[in-house]
Amino acid sequence: MCGIAGRLNFDHDRAVDRGLIQRMCDVIAHRGPDDAGIWCDGPIGLGHRRLAIIDLSEAGHQPMSNEDGSLWITFNGEIYNFIELRLELEMEGYRFRSNSDTEVILHLYHRDGVDCLQRLRGMFAFAIWDVRQRTLFLARDRVGKKPLCYSADAYGITFGSEIKAVLQDHDVDREPDPVAIHHYLTYQCVPAPLCAFKGVHKLLPGHYLLARDGRYEVRRYWKLSHRPKARATTERQRRELEVELIERLDEATSLRMIADVPLGAFLSGGIDSSAVVALMSARSEAPVRTFSIGFDDDAYNELAYARKVAAHFGTDHTEFVVRPNALEVLPHLVWHFDEPFADASAIPTWYVSRMARDHVTVVLNGDGGDESFAGYDRHVANQMAGPRTSTSTRSASSTRRRSGTGPAHAMPRRCSTRATGRPMPTTSPTRRSTRTSPPTCPTRCS
Repeated sequence: MCGIAGRLNFDHDRAVDRGLIQRMCDVIAHRGPDDAGIWCDGPIGLGHRRLAIIDLSEAGHQPMSNEDGSLWITFNGEIYNFIELRLELEMEGYRFRSNSDTEVILHLYHRDGVDCLQRLRGMFAFAIWDVRQRTLFLARDRVGKKPLCYSADAYGITFGSEIKAVLQDHDVDREPDPVAIHHYLTYQCVPAPLCAFKGVHKLLPGHYLLARDGRYEVRRYWKLSHRPKARATTERQRRELEVELIERLDEATSLRMIADVPLGAFLSGGIDSSAVVALMSARSEAPVRTFSIGFDDDAYNELAYARKVAAHFGTDHTEFVVRPNALEVLPHLVWHFDEPFADASAIPTWYVSRMARDHVTVVLNGDGGDESFAGYDRHVANQMAGPRTSTSTRSASSTRRRSGTGPAHAMPRRCSTRATGRPMPTTSPTRRSTRTSPPTCPTRCS
């Protein structure tokens, strides 16, 4: 992972505080130990902490600009189809100075404006400053794999990869938000766009933020389709779906294996992580590095299953038996999560991640499989309950705000958007309509 940070002053005569950007980058230095950079120009300041994965050279340094300096970007994430997009842009005359996916986003934005988001396959959170349009463009990937939070008031916007970075701005309200805490006690996490602090918001997944001329607004660019999915009623249809599933998983896995650094996989021995390891092994010339954790309590210990999978695919396997010490781990988790979080799996994940980091820079895992394939008991309960109808059900078009900020239900209580005055432009003059991206599983952790 990398870390991004920045500040835009709405008063263009007020220069941004470079010291603020430095503090924001310093407090998230753990996100990017390989490189750091700051770029400030009048009212705008961008910062970056880099974990180098693709193009390890100085050419991948951020914040990065295009050739004439009219666009600047700070980017966290990976664009899995960047090679395809780069070839397309090169055929249209764009020239590249690096082999990074970051530069691809810059040129794609230059060509398509905010519609560039429709072409990006991957996990991402980035900020682009358009010098000529004097516009700040923040964007987050479709399912929110990469974090992005911000604080906005009448004087400007402060943003970063983590809450602690935004709180380096001493003007941000640090008062606890009781509504957010209420939701935490219900859902065991604080749902976006809320945050445990009143003055900070999370940019919702599948949304972007545009800021210009002293105002800003948040808009949705993607929504998960809830239309009926394909049903297999014959043996032939089932086989066709099985083939398509394997093809999709294989392509998704291969795209996430593109890296200039060592990579591996978390292996629990369950269906999801085992499938990822199987597909990685088929495409890797060397044994895949796999990492598993176990417990003293046999009721929770799955190492035996992980060993069988590792032996079957001949992986370079590493195990670690965890004797969880919550008192030891808790200060680290509090520091990294920044707000209440009640998933106890964070403790073993901390241990296995620390173990893997001694060997590899990037790991793939099976997160998302249960959500995609109804792997939890609650999915069985929902199926047994049957379809639900409600008089409050509306189509996407009927719930969309006139200002283009998306469904009303996406913004609990305190809306994270502000739309005033005339509508803001959403694309560059060369706007182009393009296709949407395929599914993004399996997860790649970096």
